[in-house]
Amino acid sequence: MDQINGSVVTEFVLLGLAQSLGMQFFLFLFFSLFYVGIILGNLFIVFTVIFDSHLHFPMYILLANLSLIDLGLSSTTVPRMISDLFSDCKIISFHNCMIQMFFIHVMGGVEMVLLIAMAYDRYTAICKPLHYLTIMNPKVCMLLVVVAWIIGVIHAVSQFLFVINLPFCGPNNMGSFYCDFPRVMKLACMDTYRLEFVVTANSGFISVGTFFFLIVSYIFILVTVRKRSSNDLSKAFFTLSAHVMVVVLFFVPCMFLYVWPFPTKSLDNFFSIVDFVVTPILNPVIYTLRNRDMKAAMRRLIRQVVSSREMA
Repeated sequence: MDQINGSVVTEFVLLGLAQSLGMQFFLFLFFSLFYVGIILGNLFIVFTVIFDSHLHFPMYILLANLSLIDLGLSSTTVPRMISDLFSDCKIISFHNCMIQMFFIHVMGGVEMVLLIAMAYDRYTAICKPLHYLTIMNPKVCMLLVVVAWIIGVIHAVSQFLFVINLPFCGPNNMGSFYCDFPRVMKLACMDTYRLEFVVTANSGFISVGTFFFLIVSYIFILVTVRKRSSNDLSKAFFTLSAHVMVVVLFFVPCMFLYVWPFPTKSLDNFFSIVDFVVTPILNPVIYTLRNRDMKAAMRRLIRQVVSSREMA
């Protein structure tokens, strides 16, 4: 790969999140507990949707895919964050840096489209309930999932092709605890202003546009419900509030990371931790605690596991 882009840099230096031993232990416990919670919480949702026939509906199929993406997005950075806490030499190879960036943006792109698909699903269920099963049939649901993955890969590849051919011949200090396109571009031995604008447009402006589109969509749904029946408004608001919280948790950090004109390391690190550590564990909590069907399905799954162990 070095021969292709003429680079002499074979590795990048990552930023340490803590200097004192006490803070390192605190972050180690924080990240480890949260990552275990991310794995267990999201896999529990996936297995509950798979094994409970009561949840074989588009909303829960999309939710299971969202849980897989949250687990994948977190796994691109958190294990390395944990292992680097007590390491004096926080180095990532050029190849691993490229791989990390690629999968971060694949997962991010897929999640963005899944959130749009979930908003469309709620619009259909609330505003067109009689036609819901016709519009959101299994084929449409699977098509939405496939389209999400295709768009996610295109989103990542469109930026990856620019970065992979940049010359890296001098500085290699990333200034962050993970690799991302804007940070890597700043280390290239050439003027990357235009490429940085492309990345900002690809990740930042799309995030902003999608965020406001989703918020307006949910407001439109609430207005439609209010016009039809004021009694159904509170129920619709309760249902949509979980989706709005997830949208805010995902898009606000993205907008600050890619669009905010006055970035600082502390702010970038904070929103990156929210994106990779906090949001993936909150999504399962938000959807399970605010959804009676999910809670009932999880109780059924737990009873089945307990009864099968007793029989064994």
